[in-house]
Amino acid sequence: MKDSSDIKAVMAELGKNAKLAAANLATASAECKEKALLAAADAVWAQRAEIIAANAKDMEFGREKGLSPAMMDRLMLDEPRIQGIVDGLRAVAAQADPVGAVLEEWTQPSGLRIQRVRTPLGVIGVIYESRPNVTADAGALCLKSGNAVILRGGSESFHSARAIHACLVEGLKAAGLPEHAVQLVPTRDRAAVQELLTMTDYVDVIVPRGGKGLVGLVQREARVPVFAHLEGIVHIYIDKAADPQKALEVVLNAKTRRTGICGAAECLLIHRDIAETIGKDVLTALAQAGVEIHAQDGLPGPDGMITATEEDWGKEYLDSIIAARQVDDIDAAIAFIRAHHSQHTDCILTEDDAAVTQFFAELDSAILMHNASTQFADGGEFGMGAEIGIATGKMHARGPVGAGQLTSFKYLVRGDGTVRA
Repeated sequence: MKDSSDIKAVMAELGKNAKLAAANLATASAECKEKALLAAADAVWAQRAEIIAANAKDMEFGREKGLSPAMMDRLMLDEPRIQGIVDGLRAVAAQADPVGAVLEEWTQPSGLRIQRVRTPLGVIGVIYESRPNVTADAGALCLKSGNAVILRGGSESFHSARAIHACLVEGLKAAGLPEHAVQLVPTRDRAAVQELLTMTDYVDVIVPRGGKGLVGLVQREARVPVFAHLEGIVHIYIDKAADPQKALEVVLNAKTRRTGICGAAECLLIHRDIAETIGKDVLTALAQAGVEIHAQDGLPGPDGMITATEEDWGKEYLDSIIAARQVDDIDAAIAFIRAHHSQHTDCILTEDDAAVTQFFAELDSAILMHNASTQFADGGEFGMGAEIGIATGKMHARGPVGAGQLTSFKYLVRGDGTVRA
């Protein structure tokens, strides 16, 4: 591809093919879609050596590009992570087919029998950054929900995404489904993204999965409707009634298990009454685990903490860094979170049921947690098999976006020669 006209033509061809495939998928049987996903899972495992070799090229590209350790961790595939991809494909395959599910039904006094049933959205465009497993997750969820999908992975994961995509196509062929049901944009050129965002004749919704820069670009320039997945500015509030051991274990896991995912904790709020005790112990444990702490001036903690600036509040580090500050009470914690979060995931650690009730009622994040690691902010952990992202908007889908959230609905109305008076 040498110029924008080539890319425009390629993207138009992807769109036409996706539209045709979507019409086929809308009536595909649950058994057929399950067969495709299981065959794709088998192909991923059988071709794991090829996928790891492709990933090695991406890792080298990432090193040359100067990606952070956290981003390199997002990019890396090894055999256990490929097993995770396989497990995700099989989990989605095993789920009930959402298409055609009856959401509500009733009979009117007129005699009309009305059903509201799930129906596919049509064609979904997914734009994502460095995590190659999204290729499988998004492809699987779109297929399960009867949607065709056009995938545009990040330049860093180009080779890995192609290798995984080939396995998805193998699954489609094995089940007799159109191979264009899951397509991958075949270029790193960013002009392809610009084109995808304006393909209103072919694409029904765009799902961006990545950092603030990517999501902002999509929201500014898309003419196609968007499911927003904003950054994960995740807060944990340690209440005065927190259990010391639970607080220690949850915060450590929420920050250190994987620092580069959107559910990683980024800001710790500590009630003033336990700042010298539970709070200090948690901060000390974080420091011992290698976490860099950007703390409010005067906050009790270990030596070596860095004084926080205003830029640290409301920041997604995606790294082994956490911001920390003291708050006077739960009201102050809620006010601070409202001012600085991204409505992704926020957590309270406490044994006080009234505090939990207040936290859940007064905050409007897509996910609110009590005494649980924010690393559980994941569709797979919610029983969805996988996710296409965490939607932080309020229209249509919110929170983990699984197969069910990738559907709309239609009304089926049955009469018996019924006429309106």
